[in-house]
Amino acid sequence: MAARTASTKTQAWKFFDRIVERASRGGSYSNPWHTTENSQVEYLPDFQTLSLLLGVPLYLSAPITTGVPALALDVWIAYELRRAGFSPDSVWPRDAAPRVLPGPVAALLESLPHHERRELTKRIVSGSPTGVAPSQALILGKNYRKQVDVVMSHWSTGPELLVSTKRMDSSFAKNAQNRIEEAYGDAKNLRLRHPMAGLGFLFGIRSTAFTDEPRSAEFIADLLMKLAQEEDAYNVTCMLPIEYSSDAAPAPTGPDAPVIHIVEDAPADDPKPLALFPESTENSGEAHVPERVMWQDSLAFGDDGQVDEVLADLPGVGIREDLVPPELRSGQFFDRLVRHVLAATPTTLHETARDRLKVAQYGS
Repeated sequence: MAARTASTKTQAWKFFDRIVERASRGGSYSNPWHTTENSQVEYLPDFQTLSLLLGVPLYLSAPITTGVPALALDVWIAYELRRAGFSPDSVWPRDAAPRVLPGPVAALLESLPHHERRELTKRIVSGSPTGVAPSQALILGKNYRKQVDVVMSHWSTGPELLVSTKRMDSSFAKNAQNRIEEAYGDAKNLRLRHPMAGLGFLFGIRSTAFTDEPRSAEFIADLLMKLAQEEDAYNVTCMLPIEYSSDAAPAPTGPDAPVIHIVEDAPADDPKPLALFPESTENSGEAHVPERVMWQDSLAFGDDGQVDEVLADLPGVGIREDLVPPELRSGQFFDRLVRHVLAATPTTLHETARDRLKVAQYGS
């Protein structure tokens, strides 16, 4: 069967989906809520899964301009919201195509016989009928529509969670203020039309900012904390320092960049165990590629076994939350977002999310 060249984002989705599939154990998500020794309930993010997701754009040599590094954060946030107990079909991007799909439409698809579901899903993904499953979540604010990176919404409630993400790996002093100003304007626009929604802003920044440009890193942290102090802006913000093993930065793509091909309906082997702690790339400035899975025109990445070989040897990525104040760490980010939604809705909604929190608060 003829192969088609995949875009960088299409390649990334293949890996992202496999990582999330393994982490979610077929829909049996781990409970993120835990009780500390002093009886405090706290949200513990899944950093192992985040590390794998962040390793994908390094492996693909995908620069910021492709959108793949930021997409890794979007996928992780959506995964964490599902871990918290929110409906998988109400959280976008979904863990399967189409990535944006109203919950009732998803429920309809699930109720259909297999062959009808497959045919209707193909039509929806292809864009016919128009508007059922858009490629992006566009949310109307007070004055204009805004593409929001991670959304939780349903026809019966409207938007309940709106999370924006940004990635910055270089030129911190030059670009930081512009990114924060954009975020501030977007928050105002969304907040004025959706005052009850939980608004979050997560800023992924390369950890070298704290050594190479410490004053810029401190400036960004200060602005992010102030963003969450405005009543008509974000409920919570997060600064996520990302550390590459051996300082392996994404390399720009070009005409000589390696190409991946996908063969449709390729057979799947039995899945192999997924390495949750990828080995660091030693003494190298480039992302390491496993020898058996080097990019080549004849390689078909429709095989889950081949995908697992790549995932088992992704470039190592660490999260340095020790570099930022507690108010900007990811645990409190998800804690405040989840609690905001639960406090703003009746107890008959989001029952699974409420039960998960209660298990940590009061025991099973």
